Amino acid sequence: MKLLRLFAFFLAALVGVSATAASAQAPSLHRGVNVLGYDPIWTDASRGRFKQSYFGAIHAAGFDFIRVNLQAFRHMKPTGELDETWLKRLDWVVDNATAAGLSVIVDEHDFELCSNDPETCRIALANFWKQVAPRYRAAPPTVMFELLNEPHAKLDADHWNALLVDMLAIVRRSNPTRMVVIGPTQWNSIDQLPTLKLPEADRNILVTFHYYEPFQFTHQGASWTNMVAVHGITWGSEADRARLTHDFAKVAAWSKRTGRPVLLGEFGAYDKSGTPVELRAAYTNAVAREAERNGFPWAYWQFDSDFVVYDVTKDQWVKPLLDALIPPAR
Repeated sequence: MKLLRLFAFFLAALVGVSATAASAQAPSLHRGVNVLGYDPIWTDASRGRFKQSYFGAIHAAGFDFIRVNLQAFRHMKPTGELDETWLKRLDWVVDNATAAGLSVIVDEHDFELCSNDPETCRIALANFWKQVAPRYRAAPPTVMFELLNEPHAKLDADHWNALLVDMLAIVRRSNPTRMVVIGPTQWNSIDQLPTLKLPEADRNILVTFHYYEPFQFTHQGASWTNMVAVHGITWGSEADRARLTHDFAKVAAWSKRTGRPVLLGEFGAYDKSGTPVELRAAYTNAVAREAERNGFPWAYWQFDSDFVVYDVTKDQWVKPLLDALIPPAR
């Protein structure tokens, strides 16, 4: 696998590094899934839930990219160095995904620490990108970087805009034209897109937003929210669908106005709420199709853990959700 990665990286290096060439090579993303965010594989490979065969299964099901959710800060030494075993596990993910024909978004997912303590975050996030960006400098353009998932709280618009410029500068030292994913504050809210300030000259940026509206439906019963006791909320009325259309039209208008491409980086409905899977599937299908109508690639939240589209205990897809995301050919 190491030889495969070296060969792929060598081929990518031959292509050239001009901004025009990089834009021409930018991966064409369509349908993706979030993976590995809460898998014990990062601390103990023998306990990993995610199998190597799943990369091929994801591609065979009709997905063309994965968004890899990394909580890297806990794998840093006091000096800021990332644990080498952890880095090699990330190599394993990138290598196998690439070999399976999947594009990869490397997503730094320590959003709670960053949002609650921006100064500590600034140091840790800089250390992360100073190590990870050069490590993949020769990777094919199908490997992308996402600076930070869902900034919020103390990382308001002003603080986030300042921090993202610094982090982007670190990435650009070793990856001048690689596609970088960046979203607005307030958990990548569509309402905060107008506050996002990006370097005008850098057009190798993919802007992301997350969509879990109506939150009362998608997160009912979720233990980490204030709706743990809420159940029985339905979705699918004419007003529900009109809101979805309106919200995505607003994102599309912002994209057209700014000339920035857009990614729907997360969406879904919580699977442990007692909400019938058919209702969650109807919502999931509606969001995915509306994204596609507006030209947004999307990544479902998530493969395993919760909101699951794949049941690792049964080693099979949750068919109603898979069919909602990728309708079977007729």
